[in-house]
Amino acid sequence: MASENSDTPQLAASVKILVAGGFGVGKTTMVAAISEVAPLRTEELITEVSTGVDDLSGVEQKATTTVALDFGRITIDPELVLYLFGTPGQDRFWFLWDELARGALGAVVLADTRRLGNSFAAVDYFERRGLPFLVAVNCFDGAPRYTVDEVRDAIDLDPHIPVLLCDARSRDSAKYVLMSLVEHLIERAGRTPVGT
Repeated sequence: MASENSDTPQLAASVKILVAGGFGVGKTTMVAAISEVAPLRTEELITEVSTGVDDLSGVEQKATTTVALDFGRITIDPELVLYLFGTPGQDRFWFLWDELARGALGAVVLADTRRLGNSFAAVDYFERRGLPFLVAVNCFDGAPRYTVDEVRDAIDLDPHIPVLLCDARSRDSAKYVLMSLVEHLIERAGRTPVGT
């Protein structure tokens, strides 16, 4: 490790974070809103082929969908860089989640109150794998508004899992969500006994 007087630059800690959730909840939007580099997107047009496969109820105006991943990066401070990997939301692309989750320290599960049931699969995925996460409710214009406690009860979350309200389009809101996740990871690490 370099001393304080050394001219050798310190390397920032790199942390892999997933941005997950159901179809059309705003994962691509959140990664694009917060990324300090041009985000990598793997979006394709929704075509008639997806009729009967993708449930567009509540998001009828959606014209594109992520077919592999979204990628972005944000430097929190000189010592911490977050690498963001947005997952695809449709069931048929979930086989990619295992690969994307490899090496991740935590996840944001984006939820949409118009289709809250679409969050269950992502919550279950991270609970079964023991990967720390929080739930961020993307407050869409015109969508029903619920309190954090109402969302927690509806999704049946453990009390220690943070639930936040956010606007995935807003850089400040997305940054608040990511900082809350980092704080959750640090707090959780402090509660975990050494060697477990």
